Amino acid sequence: MRARLLAALLIAATVSALPLGRSSAAAGSGPSVPAALAGLERAGQLNEAHYANYRSQYLAARRSLGRLTGTRAAELRGVLANLEAIAAHGQLTASRVPLLFLTLERNRQWWTTGPLLAYGHRVSFPGSLLVWEYYPGQGIELQWLGTFGEANSYYFSKQWSKLRTVLGEALSLVSRRAGGIAWEYMFRFDGGAPPWTSGLSQGTALQALARAGTHLKDPAYLSAAREALGIFRTAPPEGVRIPTSLGTHYLEYSFAPRERILNGFLQAVIGLYDYSQLTGDTLGEQLFEAGDAEARAEVPHYDTGAWSMYDQHSESDLNYHELVTTFLQNLCERTRHGPPLRATGPIAGDQIYCATAQHFHEYMHQKPVISLLSHTLAPGTRAGVRMSLSKVSSVTMTVRRGSSVVWTNTATVERGTPRLLWITPRGGGSYSVTLRAVDLAGNAASTNGEVTVAPPPRKPGAHA
Repeated sequence: MRARLLAALLIAATVSALPLGRSSAAAGSGPSVPAALAGLERAGQLNEAHYANYRSQYLAARRSLGRLTGTRAAELRGVLANLEAIAAHGQLTASRVPLLFLTLERNRQWWTTGPLLAYGHRVSFPGSLLVWEYYPGQGIELQWLGTFGEANSYYFSKQWSKLRTVLGEALSLVSRRAGGIAWEYMFRFDGGAPPWTSGLSQGTALQALARAGTHLKDPAYLSAAREALGIFRTAPPEGVRIPTSLGTHYLEYSFAPRERILNGFLQAVIGLYDYSQLTGDTLGEQLFEAGDAEARAEVPHYDTGAWSMYDQHSESDLNYHELVTTFLQNLCERTRHGPPLRATGPIAGDQIYCATAQHFHEYMHQKPVISLLSHTLAPGTRAGVRMSLSKVSSVTMTVRRGSSVVWTNTATVERGTPRLLWITPRGGGSYSVTLRAVDLAGNAASTNGEVTVAPPPRKPGAHA
C-alpha cells in the first residue's frame, strides 16, 4: 500500500507539472480534444447538439483553469491532461465521451467552488449517487468500485429507488470494451494510463446488476451484466483474462498483466459466482469455474504462515488483510455446499477457502516472532542490524551500553531478515540490543541480544 500511494503521488506530481497544451503532444500524435469531437460528429456518432455541448464544456474548463492557481489549478490541469492524452491516442470514442466530460465538468465545478481535499477523500454531488474519489494531481475521479459497492448496499437495505438511480447513472456511463461493456477508470494509477478497467470493480458490478435484475425483474440489468462479461473473456490490456494451466486468473488492473493481486482476483470470482447463480447463465458459470480452479491453486501461496500477501511481492496492509479474509470467507460460504471439485495440494476443494480464511483471522491475534541475527558489527559505520521477523511490523530498536541508551531507530519492515540502521561508535565495545515488533493488528513481541562492535579479525600473515 505504501508503494502504491507513493507511485500515485509521484504520478500526480508529474501530471501537475505539465503545462496545458504539452500533454497531448507528449502522450501521442493524434487529434486535439475539439478535433476528436468534431470527428465523432462528422461520423454521425455525436449529434450536433451533443458536439456543441461537449466542446463548450472543454472550452469552459480551459477558461476556468486560467483563473485558478495553486492546487486548484493543478487538479483541473491534471484532468484536462488525461482527457487530452486520451484524445491524442485516438481513444476518445463516442462511448467514452459521457464519462470523460462528466469527469471534466465535475472537476471544473469542484475546483472552482469546492473545498480542498485530502488524498482518497470521497465526495458526491446533489441529485447523484455516484461515488467520486480524490487522487492528488488528477482531481476527483469516478470510483466504480465504491459506486457498485453502494449499489450492493442499497440492495441489502432494500432501498430500491436508490438502487435504480445509481444503476441508471452507471449504465449511462459505460464504455464499449472487449466486445461488451466496461466501467473504465479515466486517470493514471500505479503506472497505468487511462482508460483502464478492473476485474475487482467489474465483478462487483456483476453482483449489483444481477441482484437488481432478478429482484426488480428488469431484464435491462441482466442484459447489461451479460455484456459486462466481455473483459473476463479477453486478454489484457482490453480485458483481464490470464489463462493458466488450471483455469484463469482475472486481473485487478487491465494494464498490469504480471500483477497478481489476491483480493481483486477473489472478488472477481465471487462476482462471477453470484451472477451465474442468480441468472443461470452458462457462460458466467464457465468463467466462474475457470477462475475458481485457478484461485484454489493460488490461494495457499498468499499465506505466509503469519500474515497474508497482497501480491507476489509484498504483504497486505491491515485493511487489505481484513478484506481478503472477508473475500475468502465469502467464497467458503458460497462453495461449501457445492459439488466437490478437484483436490489442489494438501487441502482439497472448498477447504482451501475456509482454512485460509481461518488462518488469516487467527493471524490477526498472533504476536510477531522476532529475533536478533547480527552479533558483531564494525565500528564507525552505518551498520544494518539484521533480524528475523515473521510478518510486517513496526520494529523499534533500542541500543544500550550499560544503563545508557545510545541509539534508537523505528521503521515498518516486512517479514524475512530486514535490517535497521545503527551508526556504530568508533570506540567499539559490547552493547545490548532490544527489538520490539508491533504488527499491523497491534500485537507486540520483544527480544534482547548482545552485539559486539569491533574491527574484523586480521587475516593471518597480515602486517600492521
